[in-house]
Amino acid sequence: MTDTLTPAAAASTDTEDVARLLDHEGVRVHDERLDPWIADVDAAMLRELYRDMALTRRLDAEGVALQRQGHLGLWAPAQGQEAVQVGTAWACHDDDFLFPSYREIGIELVRGVSPADFVMVWHGAQHSSYDPYAVAIANPQIIIGAQSLHAVGYAMGIQRDGGDQVAVAYFGDGATSQGDVNEAMVFAASYEAPVVFVCSNNQWAISEPVGLQARFPIAGRAPGFGIPSMRVDGNDVLACVAAMRWAADVARSGGGPAFLEAVTYRIGPHTTSDDPTRYRSAEEVDHWHARDPLTRVEAYLRRIGGFDDAFAESVTTDADRFTAAMRSAVVGAQPPAPLAVFDHVYAEPHTGIAEQRADYASYLDGFGSGGAA
Repeated sequence: MTDTLTPAAAASTDTEDVARLLDHEGVRVHDERLDPWIADVDAAMLRELYRDMALTRRLDAEGVALQRQGHLGLWAPAQGQEAVQVGTAWACHDDDFLFPSYREIGIELVRGVSPADFVMVWHGAQHSSYDPYAVAIANPQIIIGAQSLHAVGYAMGIQRDGGDQVAVAYFGDGATSQGDVNEAMVFAASYEAPVVFVCSNNQWAISEPVGLQARFPIAGRAPGFGIPSMRVDGNDVLACVAAMRWAADVARSGGGPAFLEAVTYRIGPHTTSDDPTRYRSAEEVDHWHARDPLTRVEAYLRRIGGFDDAFAESVTTDADRFTAAMRSAVVGAQPPAPLAVFDHVYAEPHTGIAEQRADYASYLDGFGSGGAA
């Protein structure tokens, strides 16, 4: 489909003008902007990055399987986007606060979100997933682009508290057409808020190719707001670590916001209710399969003697254990008591909620004993 785009529109999908440190074959290349930011990255750290990417892919596949088997209402696949998620999360400080959309499972894995918390919301068994303050990640946002405003507001709070943390807003290419993202960038630039915007350009906003809504590379928009930006290979985890370290340093050192466009690809459907074969070709998917972020790191690690059968086995064992815990949590999970819908709506007791709870309990009693349990 992209071969019908104008030259300007096709430029927004190009992957040859991006900053990268590992090429498509896993060969180390040099970039004067990025090289200084990964001087400390050795084989041991690369193995941990690979491990988190591999676990992200496996938990993603398990989420899809659980949805297909009727245990989850929906799942938003992330296959192909592991490098940008894991790499940027690794580059953040532990107390930096991250604001994801519904697809950033990789950043949640890096921050230690439990297996159960990846599935229980999609199962419909609880209001939200994890405790955001325990992992320094806001609960995933379904409204497209809304989390960008939340991140800027949090960053402005950091300023007022005199902290040195940064806030990070994650969103896709489609969200850049939303007013929320553009308004967030206006506020961030105006107040020099310590926030990093990470756009995962995965080429498709559901069925709309990025070239139709972004006729030039998305990273080029940010300077118009007065925000420095970088266009980086989102399938190169080394480049994603380096670019995020650069962007976070800009924000953390008082330079105001920074913007990253990570050029990647959504291998699977937009969600499990989508059929991508209706709007994109198998040849396009094959093209991006050849740029797989995991095989790229594996190839590089093998070149430097950092990947062997024992390591691969340990990664598989970790992934088996994690996905088994996901499945165990959700298969056979009991629905919450009906009145639990009123729990945790407000931090303090509230008369309006108490009245609604009483009305709903009375309604449930009409169905016989035990209805309001």
